[in-house]
Amino acid sequence: MDKKILEYVIEKTHILMHSPSCSHEAKAAAQAWLNAVGTETEAAETKKYVTELEADLMPVDNLIDFTKSKNGIQLFGADTAHKIAVHAKAIKAAGADYCDCPACTAAAAILEKKELF
Repeated sequence: MDKKILEYVIEKTHILMHSPSCSHEAKAAAQAWLNAVGTETEAAETKKYVTELEADLMPVDNLIDFTKSKNGIQLFGADTAHKIAVHAKAIKAAGADYCDCPACTAAAAILEKKELF
């Protein structure tokens, strides 16, 4: 793997892991991938990591729907869920395909490079 690509993915992985919106599963996959870099298990862990990121990257329409759901309102609270929905609708109108929280932004950046690492 190209050193610059590796450094980029490692940097984005750390951002992902430290994001409050990062799922436990994504954090675990990220840590397993970091632990495997440079080892014989790197390729297998890379595949698992990419699969997890693809599953966790939230399409903006799903985010909008989630903020209106019972679970979304329970997780965020009614006021915050409403604010997130308004924001999500605004970024969708501006052309966004995915949530723009720090975890999704980092995941999207990593996935843009998935063919290179």
